[in-house]
Amino acid sequence: MSRFDYLSTRLKEIICVESDPVGVFLLENRSIEPFNGWERVTRHRYCQAVMKARRGAAILLDKDDLSCPAAAAAFGFRPLPHGLASGEGLVGFGIVENAETGRTMFDQMPQLSSGTVNCLALSPLEKAPRLPEVVVIEGEPERLMWLVLADLNLARGARRHANTAVLQATCVDATVIPFKEQRLNFSLGCYGCREATDLAPNETVLGFPGAMLEPLVQVLDSLSKKAIPRSRTKAPYRTLVERNQEPTVSGENARC
Repeated sequence: MSRFDYLSTRLKEIICVESDPVGVFLLENRSIEPFNGWERVTRHRYCQAVMKARRGAAILLDKDDLSCPAAAAAFGFRPLPHGLASGEGLVGFGIVENAETGRTMFDQMPQLSSGTVNCLALSPLEKAPRLPEVVVIEGEPERLMWLVLADLNLARGARRHANTAVLQATCVDATVIPFKEQRLNFSLGCYGCREATDLAPNETVLGFPGAMLEPLVQVLDSLSKKAIPRSRTKAPYRTLVERNQEPTVSGENARC
């Protein structure tokens, strides 16, 4: 097993996500080496490509085939259409109450410069041919929490900050921000990805630069020796229940 295969497998084992972490490649040109044989999809949103990759598919999504205009603008593929840029589109969706709010959301949207990326390749991290630019993980908050704690350890205790507009959670929050700022970012999800994919109500998303994979897994290895299994036993909670003979809360049993 290669070092990369080991890291990919170990990450999934420790945090115990039920679907695959996704390796995302932000390609400057349309050459698909070393991505021959990957499925080229059309009329897909980025969050839908992530959904397929977390379920095992290896996907190529060209800039002309990315169907979500907001994601296309975030990746620098094409300008944001007026209906969104003005904020009026978000009013129409019922996301915001006034156009100025929507306009501000898009004015502050982190995005890549035009021409930086022309094609997106996504696959389960374990199938990635090389270290990806970004790793995106969708799963239950308790699972993803340990990655944030690992990141906090790498930052020597500095508090972690999430950047989100509760819009574009997978494309901006979990991909563009980690790529541009070279840091882990987390989100509670968004209107779009919850509408367009199978992301469950009890799941959310985060992303980090591929270069952080090894140091994060090293910290997770340390956390897996004591902190993670101890937390998942819920011993103080069980003691409280037994002492007071209280009914247990559904979903209390750890699956890992």
